[in-house]
Amino acid sequence: MMRQGTLPLASAPFLHFARLLRRHAFAVAPEQVSSFMQAVTLLGPRSMADIREAALATLAPPPNRRGEFEAHFRNHFHGDGQPSIEGEEDEETRIKDDHGTRQEEKQTTRQEKGGELSSAIEQLSSRDFLRDDDGLGPFRRKLASTLPARRSFRTVRTHSRGKLDLRRSLREIVSADGDIPSPQLRRRQTVPRKLLILIDVSGSMKLHTSDYLKLAHAAVQGADRAEIFTFGTQLTRITSALRIRDRDQALARAAALVNDWDGGTRMGPTLLAFLSVPRFSAFARGAAVIILSDALERGDHADLETAIRRLSARAFRLSLATPLAGDPRFQPATAALRAILPDLDDLIDGSSLGSLTDFILSLARPAPASSAIWKRVS
Repeated sequence: MMRQGTLPLASAPFLHFARLLRRHAFAVAPEQVSSFMQAVTLLGPRSMADIREAALATLAPPPNRRGEFEAHFRNHFHGDGQPSIEGEEDEETRIKDDHGTRQEEKQTTRQEKGGELSSAIEQLSSRDFLRDDDGLGPFRRKLASTLPARRSFRTVRTHSRGKLDLRRSLREIVSADGDIPSPQLRRRQTVPRKLLILIDVSGSMKLHTSDYLKLAHAAVQGADRAEIFTFGTQLTRITSALRIRDRDQALARAAALVNDWDGGTRMGPTLLAFLSVPRFSAFARGAAVIILSDALERGDHADLETAIRRLSARAFRLSLATPLAGDPRFQPATAALRAILPDLDDLIDGSSLGSLTDFILSLARPAPASSAIWKRVS
């Protein structure tokens, strides 16, 4: 986006409006911001209606979020106060990358367990992680060689089972004065697929968050193309923090980045926010995507259903690991979980590190029949 220091002072409100839309998960490209400000310049403008029409034409809000766009426009340019948007959450979904600024943290003494106190209310807090022996060393060493692979468009030389490399073969013929040497062959490389792990850090998952972060650190250390995000009421990318080799330092850095530990959960909106950022959405394309969450979405689950459907379309394999499945009596019977089951490739037990590491190391094997996911539903 344009630097504010190189622009006239009068342009600041328009630049701030584009940033406001981005903070609320609108997909606004730098080119659109430039077009918006150029349109305002061409129109004069003579009235706020001209600015509004320029914003609609250049920033192009999706039809299903037009009402939200109008509310943010009135709030920003008319000072109508906080926008009240029917069907939207009261709190915005914030997106935080590894290098983002740290927001004010609030300490909490609220005690939650299981999924009974699942909530959509934002509650910010910090978290500390202590060292213990978790046995993740073998998982870290095996991960790179066991991830599912894909054929790259790049090629490498080979002595058998490849296609004729005509250029190298002709060069060999010329250098051998017309003699026909052994044919030169090339084949397409095989590279591991990306691994994307999305970790629910809401209050209903607090008993498992520590283990999940240790697993994520081992995944980043063991695989070159692993990406880790946390979500609760906000979305935070913590991959860079987990690249620190020392686990204590890495988890301390991650704990400092994430502000919404043990708070509420807005799974649908945060996953949609993830998909609204092109750079983040690209992480899911062709990747093995694992969501570590109990999927206890409060209220309307339409956003969750939309997000899972879009993730499934991008991913090579989409899996949900829920600690609730550790109970032999577990059935995916909630409305939200039943709605997303058709788009999942796996629904697995996420109650222990052992079950999770065994599953991740088996991702290269074909997924079971989709009917096996909900076979226990009565």
